[in-house]
Amino acid sequence: MNIKQIPLNDLHVALGAKMVPFAGFNMPVRYSSDLEEHMAVRNSVGVFDVSHMGEFTLKGPQALDLIQRVTSNDASKLVDGQAQYSCLPNDKGGIVDDLIVYKIKDEDYMLVVNASNIDKDWNWISQFNTHGVSMKNISDDICLFAVQGPKAVATLQKLTSADLSSVKYYHFLISKFAGIDNVILSNTGYTGAGGFEIYIHRDHAEKIWNAIFDAGKEFNIKPIGLGARDTLRLEMGFCLYGNDIDDTTSPLEAGLGWITKFTKDFTNSAALKKQKETGVSRKLIGFKMIDKGIPRHDYVIKDEAGNSIGKVTSGTMSPVLGIGIGLGYVTTEHANPGKEIFIDVRGRALRALVQKLPLIAKE
Repeated sequence: MNIKQIPLNDLHVALGAKMVPFAGFNMPVRYSSDLEEHMAVRNSVGVFDVSHMGEFTLKGPQALDLIQRVTSNDASKLVDGQAQYSCLPNDKGGIVDDLIVYKIKDEDYMLVVNASNIDKDWNWISQFNTHGVSMKNISDDICLFAVQGPKAVATLQKLTSADLSSVKYYHFLISKFAGIDNVILSNTGYTGAGGFEIYIHRDHAEKIWNAIFDAGKEFNIKPIGLGARDTLRLEMGFCLYGNDIDDTTSPLEAGLGWITKFTKDFTNSAALKKQKETGVSRKLIGFKMIDKGIPRHDYVIKDEAGNSIGKVTSGTMSPVLGIGIGLGYVTTEHANPGKEIFIDVRGRALRALVQKLPLIAKE
């Protein structure tokens, strides 16, 4: 498979990043250490180059109808300048992808999808585009920087006259930023540490990257790799497509009932509604280790009698808590917070406790 490069590939190499193939792209996994980068985001500010993500524009009188048809959340509730977390259900009870829907204005939307699913999502949505919605895949032209952490707004505010503190969570504005017009500044991110995601044309990427780092110097701003991105999202209990949700997991099993709105018809909505009424047989849980050990993807989860009750989908050592944490699917009767479960770590049954998400206190 051809590994693609993000526009600032050479800059990351020059910064000393360890580059690895991820979702079909050569991506920075770390610059210093995962721990150092994780704590920089939790305590100050860090920047992720997530330009591998996919972006589609949908325009025209039928754009909203198409979005309503293919996504589980209710996009008719969006106002201009608002974003919405959603998913694309498939016709078999699973999930094609999770995504964010941006409403620029009436008849003008942007969808942001996972890098590994760009072609899959494009083909999936296109098959339902029977009413002439103008669809454009602009993924190769767009760079995306996630500037995250408690000092993110103070850093970015130096580069724009727009009042970033007035932008509510999951809202965005389009403004002049670092001297460049029409930059999307979105109060979103996958870290739970606060901050903005910045969408720019690739031609301006290096200028804007450098401007952000100059602005954040006083806060000891750092570039952050995919390693810390994973530990940060796991502490919050955010799903990663391909690990915690996929073509075989239902949004209801994954705890995504809140983005599954039965006030409208969408792909497989009748079957999902029935599933909601009858109840699911397994659920995605968060857990913290009691015994010392690090849970990993695909480790078996057991009950106290040693019976297999599920599998770990994501696991790591939490830098904030200093203990192993994870997500996984278990049978519904073992999914209640406070329930003791056992993780099979190389043949040893280590104790863990089911926890409410997020796994660390919200900041």
